Amino acid sequence: MRKLTYYIACSIDGFIGDPKGDASSMFAFLDEEFLGYLASTWPETVAVQGREQLGLTGAENLHFDTVIQGRASYQLALDLGVTSPYGHLREYVASRTLGPSPDPNVTVIDGDMVARVRELKAEDSELGIWLCGGSQIAGELLDEIDELVIKTYPQVYGSGLPMFGGTGFAVSDFTLEGVRTFGNGVLVRTYARKR
Repeated sequence: MRKLTYYIACSIDGFIGDPKGDASSMFAFLDEEFLGYLASTWPETVAVQGREQLGLTGAENLHFDTVIQGRASYQLALDLGVTSPYGHLREYVASRTLGPSPDPNVTVIDGDMVARVRELKAEDSELGIWLCGGSQIAGELLDEIDELVIKTYPQVYGSGLPMFGGTGFAVSDFTLEGVRTFGNGVLVRTYARKR
């Protein structure tokens, strides 16, 4: 079975964006050390525009061959005129309102997300599936998430989009696998689900 990894950026208090989903304040922490780490360790998570700037065009995918994102995350790319922000991966967008896909590399999932993710996890591949973003989608797929990679930026938002939206109270246990710290105050924590 392939792993579903929720690889996400968040504030210290667990928000992935402000109340409207904007997380651009976190860009201030993309310094040389941290960008070097992202480029060398998670190259497939860099969108097409960033790949060109970081010299990652044609870089090998190390962890994932598939990405799932929500409509709001995907809309950020569409607003820039980019219909396939992660063209080096198979792209899925969870949306009941987007309609037909605007790009042949992007598949729109407008039905049962859990069933579709289980199908993707059952595929034969050495690489996993990246859950890119979407507070509501993460909440819906919480039981399917096998790994968390949380880039915590040294900011407090106070309110906004939580890492897992739309869920009631329920405890899900994970085991800390590693912590990487950076001079700019960013932490990258990796957790594996306890099953």
